[in-house]
Amino acid sequence: MHFNNPNCPLGTVPYRIMAGDTLFSIAIRFNTTVNDIIRANPGINPFNLRVGQIICVPMGSPTPGGCPPGTFAYIIRPGDTFFGLAQRFNTTVEAIQRANPGVNPNNLQVGQRICIPSGTTPPPGGCPSGTFAYIIRPGDTFFGLAQRFNTTVEAIQRANPGVDPNNLQVGQRICIPG
Repeated sequence: MHFNNPNCPLGTVPYRIMAGDTLFSIAIRFNTTVNDIIRANPGINPFNLRVGQIICVPMGSPTPGGCPPGTFAYIIRPGDTFFGLAQRFNTTVEAIQRANPGVNPNNLQVGQRICIPSGTTPPPGGCPSGTFAYIIRPGDTFFGLAQRFNTTVEAIQRANPGVDPNNLQVGQRICIPG
């Protein structure tokens, strides 16, 4: 049966099948299940998806089945990688992988919803005693920051465990020893 209904029922969104899509990958991307997609598309053959075919995908719930406690939802943008996200949100690639079982970090899709661990972010109000918050700007390096703020590269690294000084992201928040 050729399924091509862009008028999807309430609670679902139309989705055009792309090369490499499976119901499983679509279910992960939209935080739903394969069974829910099949229920929303009577007559669909999950083993014969065609590029360009339009299906209706149920929108997943942000609560049960959503991100676990201690994480928050994040929508993948162009250029995102687990490494870059780990740096931006002060966590680790391993922690992001644990929070997203079944997500292939080498095949992130723009618009895909993942969970980012939030427990490793510095507390609100800032950095530990004896340091102050600083937002990375274009061209910043730990060496340049150490010179600017009269400290050492080693002291900045100690104040920012898990931050890769060779991959600073513009807008990333770090702590500078004062």
